[in-house]
Amino acid sequence: MRCADCGTTHPIQKERERLANVRVIVNRDGDSQPYNVNLSAQEELRVGGELLVDDQTKDVVLTKITSLETDRRVERANAREIKTVWARAIDDVTLKVSVYKNGVTRPLNTQASGKDVFERGEILEIDGIRFQVIKIKLRGEGFADRAEAKDIVRVWGREL
Repeated sequence: MRCADCGTTHPIQKERERLANVRVIVNRDGDSQPYNVNLSAQEELRVGGELLVDDQTKDVVLTKITSLETDRRVERANAREIKTVWARAIDDVTLKVSVYKNGVTRPLNTQASGKDVFERGEILEIDGIRFQVIKIKLRGEGFADRAEAKDIVRVWGREL
């Protein structure tokens, strides 16, 4: 570093970033898998936030944090304080759909990208069944007219 007053160059020592190895339990469709990730020790994680889990020995998974464990359950914490992160995979999700026709409701499941947007009034087709979306239930937030697949619990539709 060069001094602005005298022009002398002084060596400075850059502080190395400390990493924290954090255990992440990722749930995908009821199946939980353990991962280990290295995060900056100062990085703050919070429940509801997204975390890209990049374990060197497994695949890369985009997740939404559902719980943080230090000595107890907390809503937010720095990576160095965390013992376990509990998360749900949101890169690819199973979308649950209930389709109604003539007093009969049929359950359907389909795979969707977590970023796919579904909208009330939209016409969809799953397994050869065409239907119009009439209701979208969100995770812990009631209902919506429009939402990304990663935030949806169930879609209700009326068969056409």
